[in-house]
Amino acid sequence: MGSLLTTALAGLTPPPHINPVEYDGLEYKWSIFVFRPALFQTEVYLLAGLLAYILLITVGISRNSAKVNKWFNAYRPILEQQFSKPLGKTGLTKDGYSDFYNFSTGRRNVMTLHTVFTLKPRHDFLQRFYQLARTFIDLQYRPKDDVTLDFRLSPGALTQDFVWAVVAKDELLSIKDDRWDLTFTKTSENPALPPSLSVMTEFADVTDNLLKPQLIAALNNPKMLPYFRSLSVTDQPRIRPDAPLPASSRQKHVILSLSLPSGNVEDTFDLINAVFSLIDSLSTVNLRPETKTKLKKTRDELDKTLKADAEKEKKEELEQAAEDRKAAKRRAEEERIAKLPAAEQQKVLEKERKRALRKTQGKVVRK
Repeated sequence: MGSLLTTALAGLTPPPHINPVEYDGLEYKWSIFVFRPALFQTEVYLLAGLLAYILLITVGISRNSAKVNKWFNAYRPILEQQFSKPLGKTGLTKDGYSDFYNFSTGRRNVMTLHTVFTLKPRHDFLQRFYQLARTFIDLQYRPKDDVTLDFRLSPGALTQDFVWAVVAKDELLSIKDDRWDLTFTKTSENPALPPSLSVMTEFADVTDNLLKPQLIAALNNPKMLPYFRSLSVTDQPRIRPDAPLPASSRQKHVILSLSLPSGNVEDTFDLINAVFSLIDSLSTVNLRPETKTKLKKTRDELDKTLKADAEKEKKEELEQAAEDRKAAKRRAEEERIAKLPAAEQQKVLEKERKRALRKTQGKVVRK
């Protein structure tokens, strides 16, 4: 055993470095120390690679922080004007090096506003390479620097239940995969909006109630359009729930999603101000009686479907648990029999054979 360990250690031990006797390159001497740069070429390349990697990380972190701070500092006066508590306890919070968020509260018709920044992982070379490679495979995949303003409405700010959105057409192929609530809607064109935008709504008179002049003007701003992704008003969660939501857990949101402007951040300000006006106008939404009836029917049917799916899933879980218990009991019995003497095992197996035979005969008689 000792010789094997010695052999293994000897194999792992690097050979001793032997300085060449003849050396005519650059050499530095100090006391008993001698440094010959030509002998460390590989180490120089490794060190240069490490320094380049650290530089890329530092530049990526700095660039992400600069982009977020530039937009947020310009947007902050709007927050301070609209909210009594525009910032969280720590202000703009960083979660890693590509995710930032802010929490605002203290405004009529709005319980909370979460401003969430999701940027490209410029600090992570491997993730950036993965994103680049994926763009060649998935033509719909386009990583962007995003900012999402998620307004959670106060109770009573919107008395109607519906889902409605204005979406950039280049987002239509993927948005329903990310937003379950938008699967309730149908997509249509609207002459009041630019050709690059589509309306997603359950019923037409919802659009008639929400598209006010200020919002139409903001959505037609050509400087804003390159950064617009979607604006939605919804009474449903973005991810499909596992069961019907109790009334106390139901929330209504207005969600604005933008690409983070790379140039003049003020290009999106008119739209953001229009969203605040939209929120204040939601209490005046007055839908036709037949629309209200259809919306209620849709949600009642949804609750029934969610309840049925939840009960089915629970039943399947109980059946699986029962099967697992039977399997565990069967394994325990087999292990017990395996420990018995051969004669006892033969008796048990014969008993099991006769029991199985009686069950088979009983089934034949019943038929």
